[in-house]
Amino acid sequence: MTRLLAALALALALPLDAAEDTKPDIDEVDVEDIRVFTAVFREVQRSYVEPVSADKLMKSAIRGLLLDLDPHSAYLGKSDLESLTDDTSGSYGGLGVEVQVRGGELVIIAPIDETPAAAAGIQPGDIIRRIDDTPIDSENANIAIDQMRGPVGSKVKLTIQRGAAAPFEIELTRAVIDITAVRARQLAPGFGYVRIAAFQTNTGEEVAKRVASLVKPGQPLEGLVLDLRSNPGGLLDAAVQVSDLFLEQGTIVSTKGRVALSKAAFAATPGDVLKGAPIVVLVDRGSASASEIVAGALQDSRRALVLGERTFGKGSVQSVLPLESGEAIKLTTALYYTPSGRSIQAAGITPDVELQAAELKPVDRGVRSVSEADLPGHLDTGATPRATNQTALERDFMLQEALNVLRALARWQSRAEPDSAG
Repeated sequence: MTRLLAALALALALPLDAAEDTKPDIDEVDVEDIRVFTAVFREVQRSYVEPVSADKLMKSAIRGLLLDLDPHSAYLGKSDLESLTDDTSGSYGGLGVEVQVRGGELVIIAPIDETPAAAAGIQPGDIIRRIDDTPIDSENANIAIDQMRGPVGSKVKLTIQRGAAAPFEIELTRAVIDITAVRARQLAPGFGYVRIAAFQTNTGEEVAKRVASLVKPGQPLEGLVLDLRSNPGGLLDAAVQVSDLFLEQGTIVSTKGRVALSKAAFAATPGDVLKGAPIVVLVDRGSASASEIVAGALQDSRRALVLGERTFGKGSVQSVLPLESGEAIKLTTALYYTPSGRSIQAAGITPDVELQAAELKPVDRGVRSVSEADLPGHLDTGATPRATNQTALERDFMLQEALNVLRALARWQSRAEPDSAG
C-alpha cells in the first residue's frame, strides 16, 4: 500500500513539476478521496474473482485517469512509445489507418495513401465495430488499436460501420507501412500538384524538393494545388516548415495552454518557393491536426484559397511526459490557433469554397453527335482529337475543380500585376 500511495503522489505531482514556473491554480486532492481510492484498490485485490496484480491495477487506474480527460490524452507503455516513434518516422507493420477513440468507438480519421486500408476503400468517419472476433467498446477501444499492427503478411478482419448502413466485414493483410509522405506531378503545363499524406520529420524538406522538381527550364510555376485530403496530421514542426515555404512573413500558428512551455508562436521567415504564384489547398473531413495548421495559416494569410470540406477539427497539442519506468503519459497541454486567432479545436477549418467529393461519369447519349472530323474529305491538320481513357485528373472531381480555380487565379493575377506596377 505504501508503494501505491507513493505512485499516486508521483502521478499527482507530474503536472505541478511541468508547470513550476507558472504555478497555476490547482484543486488539491482531498485526503478522503485518496482513502476511497486505496480502499477500492484493496477490495479489488482481495475480492475480485481472479487475482489481479498491484502493477496491473495501478496502470489501469492511470489509464482511467487520463481516459476521461479527452480523446488524445493516454498512458503510453513501452510498446506504445515505440509505435509513436514509428508513426512519425514513417515505417511500421500494420494496416495504414489513423484512428481516434470517440465516445467509446474506434473512428477512422483517415486511411494513409497506398496502404492496405486505402486499397480496401476504408473512408474517414468509418467506425470499427470488431477486430477479428473482438467487439470494440469503451473498455478496450484504446487497447484495440494495437491489434491492427502485427507481423507483415498476417491477416486481420475488420467489421466496419459506415453511416446508417449495416456493418460489413473486410479482411486485410498487414504490410510494411513505409509512408511516402510527399508526391508531386504536373497537372497541366505550368500548374503543379503536391500531395502530402502525413507530416513527418523530413516532410518540409521533401515538399521543397518536389516543388523545385516541378519547375521546368524557362517555365516557372503559374500555380500549385496542395492536396491535404485525408491527411491525419503528424508533427507540428513539419506543419510549420511546410507553411513557411509559401509565406514571407507573419504568424504561422500559435499554441496556448496553462503552463509557460505550452505557450508559443511560430513565425514565417522570408522566402516563398512559389514567388507569389497562387495556391489552392484541398481539404476534406479527414484532414486533421498538422493539415489544419497549414490550411489555416495559408488561408488567414490570404496566401491560398482553401477548397473542399470542413476539416476534422483536431486542434489540441499533446506533450509526451516520460516516466522513470521508461513509460510515459501523453497529455493534452495546449490548443492550436491560426494567425487570426481562430481555434481549430472541434471547429476545424471552413473552406473558402465548399465542395463535396463527387464522381463524374460521361453521359451516354446513345448516338454520338457528328463533328467536322466525321465529314468526308475534311481538312486534316493533324490536330484531330483522339478518344482517350478517363485520366486520374478527370476521375477526381475535387482536384479537377481545384485546377480550374487555380487557372482562374493565375490569369487574374497575371492581369493584375501590370496595374499594381503602375
